[in-house]
Amino acid sequence: MIISPAYAQAAGSAAGQGGAAASFLSIAPLILIFVAFYFLMIRPQQKRMKTLQASISEMKKNDTVVTAGGLVGKVISTDDVYAQVEIAQGVKVKVVKSTIVEVQPLGGGKPAND
Repeated sequence: MIISPAYAQAAGSAAGQGGAAASFLSIAPLILIFVAFYFLMIRPQQKRMKTLQASISEMKKNDTVVTAGGLVGKVISTDDVYAQVEIAQGVKVKVVKSTIVEVQPLGGGKPAND
């Protein structure tokens, strides 16, 4: 025999004591990656969705909207689920509110600082 049984048993018990620390160190990078993804991707997307939902719920007549299909038009009327949008003079379409991706209030946004 090259290695005595007593030495092999002592080596096994030393590895058993450091097992908890070793398992934590192997999981720590995964935890750090999840935290980074949360703060860099998930949290900003949730914030963007909250502001979009707020702007859709506050949408009123004469606001300009952009749909997911790329239609740009002026809001004529709204209800709980649908919005009537005029995309050209005399052309009105009924749009589901959940397909609206941008709402620009009447008069546009803030002017640029010139």
